[in-house]
Amino acid sequence: MAKDANPVADEPPKKSKKLLILIGIAVLVIGLAGAAAAFFLLSGSDDHDGEEEVAEEVKKPKKKKADASVPPVFVNLDAFTVNLTPEEGKSSDQYMQVVIALELEDMSADGPLKNQMPRIRNNLTMILSSKKASELLTKEGKEKLAGEIRAEINSIMNPGHKGPPPETPILSVLFTSFIIQ
Repeated sequence: MAKDANPVADEPPKKSKKLLILIGIAVLVIGLAGAAAAFFLLSGSDDHDGEEEVAEEVKKPKKKKADASVPPVFVNLDAFTVNLTPEEGKSSDQYMQVVIALELEDMSADGPLKNQMPRIRNNLTMILSSKKASELLTKEGKEKLAGEIRAEINSIMNPGHKGPPPETPILSVLFTSFIIQ
């Protein structure tokens, strides 16, 4: 009987040892596969993000138009109050008060714009005071004035260029208040 008890006692531990070894190997393989997958996914996304950033940096100098995903950048100028050029046959003085917002290409133009602000305000005051009220009452007159202001500011921001420069930091001129009295 002793022989019968020993073989029965010896066989289950051998099976359980094999089973434990197989389970351990399976857990180790699954753990290594998970670690390898995590490593490749995380390192792959970093490399991919870096490629996107490089691609975006390459595209930015070529494409100067604003993306739909990037919010527009606006700079509000202080109000301008000027005497308008008198109309022929009218002796009364007319005044204009206008508040202007500039749409910039990107935030990088904000610093140079602020550095040139005294010159910009001077030149815009000269432009505004040279206008007659009758020129500015129509929509076309206001659009023409906005174009002149945009061209003047861009010429100040890009000295040395004659005519409209190829790369303009000011995309548009917006009137947020426009009063003629």
